[in-house]
Amino acid sequence: MPDANPPVETVVEVDTRAPGTAISPDLFGAFFEDLNYAADGGLYAELVQNRSFEYSPADRPEWHSLTAWELLERHGAAGSLTVATDDPLHPANPHYAVLTSTTIAGAGLRNEGFDGIPVRAGEAYDVSLFARLAEGAAGRLVARIESRDGERVHGQAELGPLDGSWRRRAAVITSEVTDPEARLTLTATGPGTIHLDLVSLFPQNTFKGRPNGLRADLAQAIADLKPKFLRFPGGCLAHGQGLGNMYRWSETVGPLHERRQQFNIWHYHQSMGLGYYEYFQFCEDIGAKPVPVVPAGVCCQNSDVTGQAGLPDEEMDAYVAEVLALVEWANGPADSPWGALRAAAGHPEPFGLEYLGVGNEDTITDTFRDRFSRIHDALREHHPEITVIGTLGPATSGEDWEKGWAFARERNLPVVDEHAYKSPQWLLENSRRFDTMDRHDPHLYIGEYGSWCNDGRGALAEALYMIGMERNGDIVRMASYAPLLAKHGHTQWLPDLIYFDNTHVWTTLNYHVQQMHSLNSGDTALPVTVTGAPEAPAARPRDRHDIRIGTGSDTRAEFTDVLCGPVGGEPVPAPEFRNWRTESGTWRLTGGALAGSGAGPLLRDAVRGTSYAFSVRARKTDGAEGFVLRFTGMTSERRYQWRLGGWDNRATWLQRVDDGVADDLGERVLEGVESGRWYYLRVEVDGLRVRCFRDGELLHDVEDVRPDPEVFAVSAVRDSDAGDVIVKIANTTSHSVPVRLRMSGAEGVETGYDRTTLTVAPDAASRFGPAPAAPVHDRLIGTVCAVPPCSFTVLRTDARHSMRAGAETPDQERAW
Repeated sequence: MPDANPPVETVVEVDTRAPGTAISPDLFGAFFEDLNYAADGGLYAELVQNRSFEYSPADRPEWHSLTAWELLERHGAAGSLTVATDDPLHPANPHYAVLTSTTIAGAGLRNEGFDGIPVRAGEAYDVSLFARLAEGAAGRLVARIESRDGERVHGQAELGPLDGSWRRRAAVITSEVTDPEARLTLTATGPGTIHLDLVSLFPQNTFKGRPNGLRADLAQAIADLKPKFLRFPGGCLAHGQGLGNMYRWSETVGPLHERRQQFNIWHYHQSMGLGYYEYFQFCEDIGAKPVPVVPAGVCCQNSDVTGQAGLPDEEMDAYVAEVLALVEWANGPADSPWGALRAAAGHPEPFGLEYLGVGNEDTITDTFRDRFSRIHDALREHHPEITVIGTLGPATSGEDWEKGWAFARERNLPVVDEHAYKSPQWLLENSRRFDTMDRHDPHLYIGEYGSWCNDGRGALAEALYMIGMERNGDIVRMASYAPLLAKHGHTQWLPDLIYFDNTHVWTTLNYHVQQMHSLNSGDTALPVTVTGAPEAPAARPRDRHDIRIGTGSDTRAEFTDVLCGPVGGEPVPAPEFRNWRTESGTWRLTGGALAGSGAGPLLRDAVRGTSYAFSVRARKTDGAEGFVLRFTGMTSERRYQWRLGGWDNRATWLQRVDDGVADDLGERVLEGVESGRWYYLRVEVDGLRVRCFRDGELLHDVEDVRPDPEVFAVSAVRDSDAGDVIVKIANTTSHSVPVRLRMSGAEGVETGYDRTTLTVAPDAASRFGPAPAAPVHDRLIGTVCAVPPCSFTVLRTDARHSMRAGAETPDQERAW
């Protein structure tokens, strides 16, 4: 992140008497995806893992129907535990356990939970299951919460009587102790065979006390963000890994045992206990608008084997009807066919659905356009009151992004979804990108974004980027950081907003930024003039350049014949590999070649000048990916890497690296690296231009032109309900900045401000543990504020005295 020279006094002048520009009331929200064990084992409060015996190798290769379960044969008991499918509780839930006890001392089964079952002393837990007695005299089951070693029983209850039909049995167990790693056991009371399904242990202390509800502390952390909306259930989860894995909302409502479970695209399991009813109920409980996302009739373009595939034509009418049914389920009267299903679940009143996302990060192909158009046209015809959110593909630029905008304009979509996982530097360089957007274009929903960092540098860059959104709240309608939750030991994606384990919740620096923005939202953007603001220093030219050669993940390769020189000039051999510095990986010299795996050796100051080239011969010998060549550009801040055979050997692309974070430059070439083949690789750096050649073929040709980073940003908004003016200041420099605040209409008045300040060290990290800093609240008297280095500051003042009688109302050209 660039620094700035020590500033002189900066003047921030806010025109509080101006009508201003109306800001979206839904600007800052939250996005939940079942990623990082966010649902089962996370937000969904169920304590039993694999409660329906539906785990399979489709979830993870080593999983099966009895994963997380074990047979208990204690105190002379003997028996067996198997799984059957011949006469299930419901076709959507085909597997069930068969517990056979061959002794009077009954055998049983035990569940380990999700990394243990956490219980608290004095708290009550609902234990329930479906069971039937297949044969014998084992007419009851004893349910116990016990210690991990089985030596202590924390509480128990009897379930029964059992007969030959599937019936739900339930009881309450109160735990006598606090134990973060307890287990649940079920023991037969005699010899016989019992069939079991949907075995559940649920805390009564859920969020808002909802049955089948949410883990209270995690849900409260989300509620404390005060999100204006909640998007769910994904993300990539929504359109799924292949057509059969698409998330079908209608299969997630109704009785739990009738919900179709399936594997999770993130390589675990979805019980669907947290389904659409629970999502909508949660939104209502926290005052957030529901924003469900349904597949656009296509699966994820990254699906193994198939890639993006569309539902067959003959299935599209039924699928369109399914999407229309969602609106009726959410908003229809209780006596409508789908509204009756909602009412039967306990919510006769409509949920008030306004937004519906159709698609997620889809490549903009003819198949996508066709399927999306059928869904969109039906929604427009039957439910014109619903705001449809389209998609711009997976990036903030490139072919799909451009095609997505063109398609959105063609279809006259009201809102489109853009995703921006970027480095802190990119966020600073692009905070003004919304300023020049065409106000007649579709509105923008930044549905997933983040800095790739859970540190101070990333959090402050996000604060500044959000200021850019707020200044343009007339065109940026919605925004949500992603991902939201991550469980210790079960993360597929870093970074995240909230981290947790079974007994702790840790909010991050990024969380504090989101909360400060959300709690201090306004309805009108006011004109702001900033003079004397710090600016990033000019980039320092570099005439010595580093080269590093290495491999991708779990890959071994050989390199030889490294040549360096000026572009267009005669290359010369680089120093021998024994003169290179190996900082990581495993490498050895074999003849004149270098062989090994990992990031590879570094040659510092390999070549001079602002125009240079280097080449190398490379051969992959084994492994999952390909080569990675790293090199520096014309300034000290410009660093690049060329990945060949990255992304599990599916693509080749060029990236720039800032703050240790890589961002793509240009399009990916969907080609990998062959094992055993020698490649001739050449890189040319000519000023801002970078070109990459493979065997003489030009694969990448990029002009790396970047906007100047904004290192000190200000927004001002009016909160009409409170009568306040709110000024937000993000200072990413290492210097304290004296700021003089001027509120037009308040001249001569000694104005006071309620101040909230988050000050962080750039490298201070926060994940699985308390954040290294938290917002500090105090009162600023006067109009001069010393804005700390590396900080995000929010100032609120009562500005009603500055509003003249009969003042103009906000600009209504695009009123919300």
